[in-house]
Amino acid sequence: MPMHPIYYDTETTGIKFDRDRIIELAAYDPVHNKTFCHFINPGIPIPAEASAIHHITDEMVANSPSFKEIGASFIEFCGTNCVLIAHNNDSFDKLFLEAEYQRNQIPVPAFRYIDSLKWSRKYRPDLPKHSLQFLREVFGIPPNQAHRALDDVIVLHEVFSQMIDDLSMETLLELLSAPTVMTRMPFGKHQGKALADVPKDYLAWLSQNGAFDKPENHSLRSSLEKLGLLAPVTV
Repeated sequence: MPMHPIYYDTETTGIKFDRDRIIELAAYDPVHNKTFCHFINPGIPIPAEASAIHHITDEMVANSPSFKEIGASFIEFCGTNCVLIAHNNDSFDKLFLEAEYQRNQIPVPAFRYIDSLKWSRKYRPDLPKHSLQFLREVFGIPPNQAHRALDDVIVLHEVFSQMIDDLSMETLLELLSAPTVMTRMPFGKHQGKALADVPKDYLAWLSQNGAFDKPENHSLRSSLEKLGLLAPVTV
């Protein structure tokens, strides 16, 4: 049986997966045309700066179930042989989801994952930006209520479906695992410039600040190392 996609998104109390909590979890199963969307009581206050982004307040989640109550039903919703897809999954949503399962002493599901942001950066280098809302505009998808989980999930499904055409989940996983050799700077003040033309002091600054340690920048680090522009990481 072929793997089927589950598009999902989280809203949280902040950006630190080891400290903050999920307050909204949403998903869409396009194969069975069903949705999953729940507020979650995080057990801690929602900072005002977080509420300013997703507009979720303490009052809205006060009577909601905890993740311990929601976690099992999310696994049931996803079913078996699925691939979870989120935008910036590897650096955000996956980390939060797995942290919540561990924190609540629920066995972490053996989900497979696809990061649509990583896919966009790898296979659409012609685009100047890769945020979900920018991609929505590129593909002519109507505006939604950005930074609310289910709305973002539906937009992600529409965007990613156009990006991958009829490729199977198995093919996507294989392509994402293949090494990428980058030739141009993907971000920052030298974005779009050939890697060989990026000032060495700028690359050194990025390295000192841990930019190349982020999962989404591992391909960039590898490409710089192959070009002799960055010293290989030694263990």
